[in-house]
Amino acid sequence: MQELTKRPTAPSILSTHLESTVKQFQSLMAVIIIFTEIASPIPLYGLQDLSISPAEAVLYSPETKTLPRTGELALRRAIPANTNMKTIQDSLEDISYLLRIPQRKPFGTMEGNVKKALKIATDEKASILASIPAELKEEGSVLYTSLVDGKDGLQKLVQYIKDKDPDKVSVCLASTLDTIAQLELLQAPGLSFLLPQQYLKYPRLTGRGIVEFTVEKVDGSAFSPESAGEAKSTAKIQVVIDGFSAPLTAGNFAKLVVDGAYDGMKLTCANQAILSDSEVGKTTGYSVPLEIKPAGQFEPLYRTTLSIQDGELPVLPLSVYGAVAMAHSDVSDENSSPSQFFFYLYDKRNSGLGGLSFDEGQFSVFGYTTVGRDILPQIKTGDIIRSAKLVEGQDRLVLPSQDN
Repeated sequence: MQELTKRPTAPSILSTHLESTVKQFQSLMAVIIIFTEIASPIPLYGLQDLSISPAEAVLYSPETKTLPRTGELALRRAIPANTNMKTIQDSLEDISYLLRIPQRKPFGTMEGNVKKALKIATDEKASILASIPAELKEEGSVLYTSLVDGKDGLQKLVQYIKDKDPDKVSVCLASTLDTIAQLELLQAPGLSFLLPQQYLKYPRLTGRGIVEFTVEKVDGSAFSPESAGEAKSTAKIQVVIDGFSAPLTAGNFAKLVVDGAYDGMKLTCANQAILSDSEVGKTTGYSVPLEIKPAGQFEPLYRTTLSIQDGELPVLPLSVYGAVAMAHSDVSDENSSPSQFFFYLYDKRNSGLGGLSFDEGQFSVFGYTTVGRDILPQIKTGDIIRSAKLVEGQDRLVLPSQDN
C-alpha cells in the first residue's frame, strides 16, 4: 500500500511528460526559427513577439520604426527647412501614427500635438517667414495663413480632434502636412551644403524636379483603367526627383531625361524591380559616385554604402514602394551606372525583420513615384518608355559648362 501511494498518479505522469515535451518543442522551434530567418528573406509573421533571435538582432534596428514608409513622407522629411517648421512637422507626423491605433484613439495626445504646433507657428511667425527669399515672401505669407487659419489648417484640425472624428482628422492632417511641405520648399530654394570640388564636373540638381514618363505596352494589351476610365496601351507615371539629398544622381538623371535618352527605351522586370536598359544609344550619362545621405547628417556620403546593422539609415530609403534609384556601375559598386535606373517594388514579405529591404543603403535613391504607383505592377518585360520629360525643375538643373 505504501508503494502504491508513492507511485505518481496518471495525471501527474501526463503533466510531467507534457512539460518535458513542451520544453523540447520550444527548443526545437527556436532552432528552426533562427535557421529559417538566416536562410530565408521572408519574415515569419506572427512569431516576432518571441524573444529576439540572433538573426533578428542583426537585421533589426530600433530606428527603423521612424523610417518613412511612403514616398511623400520621405520627400517631406528630406526638405532642408527652418527648424521651427521641422518641429511643427514632426509634431503633426506623430498624429499619423496615433491615428492607426484601433478602437480608443488618444485624441488628447493628438490635441496636445496640434496645440504645440500651433503655438510654434504663432510665436515664431517672423522667423518662419524670414527664412523665405524676398521674391517668394508673398506666396509664403499666403501659405502661412492657410496653415494656421485655413479651411484645413491647424485651427480646424484642433476642432476635428475635439469632435473625435478620425476621418476628418486624417483628411485635414494630410492637407496641413502638404501645406507645410510647400512652405518648407520655399524656405529651401537651393542646396544647404557645398559639393566637394572634384564633383563640380557633374550635372547637379539644386532642388526638386518632376519627371513624367509615358509608358507603353507593345504586346497589344492595355493598362487597367482607373475607375470608369478607358483601358489604354499607354499610362502616365510621375516621379519626384530630389536634389536636396542626391544632387549629383538626380542631376545626371535629369540631364539624361532632357536629352531624350530614355525615349523609346525597353523595360525589364526583375525580382522586385523594373529596370531600364543599360544602353542609351548615342546619349551617355556620367558615372557619378554612389551618393547616399544618411539620416541626421548634413550632406551625402560618396562612394560608400551605409551599415544598416549599425543603425545607419538613409534620408531617402529604398524600402518604399515606387522608390527610384540608379543601378551600380558595371565597373565598380562605388559608382552608379551612367544611365541605368530602376523602380523598386518594395514588398515587406521579402524584407528583413526591421521591415527593411536587404539592399537598403546600397544604392543611390534619388526619387519616388508619386503618380501612377498602380501602373508599376502592370508593367511587363518588353514594355517601353515612350517618352520621359522633365516637367518641373529644369531651372534647378546646373550643367558643368555653366560653372565656367
